[in-house]
Amino acid sequence: MKQGRNLTRQQKIYIASFRFNPNNWLISKKEADRWLIIHRETGRSRTIPAP
Repeated sequence: MKQGRNLTRQQKIYIASFRFNPNNWLISKKEADRWLIIHRETGRSRTIPAP
């Protein structure tokens, strides 16, 4: 699995709009239509639509 990257300020605002705590998530993969985010502690991954 690729390592996740820290979020930018705009990405934190966008992820918070999905009711996720942005302090707990890293971005692993950014595609044109979706983002793969990974939880910092548990390693659980979620997919959210790209803005």
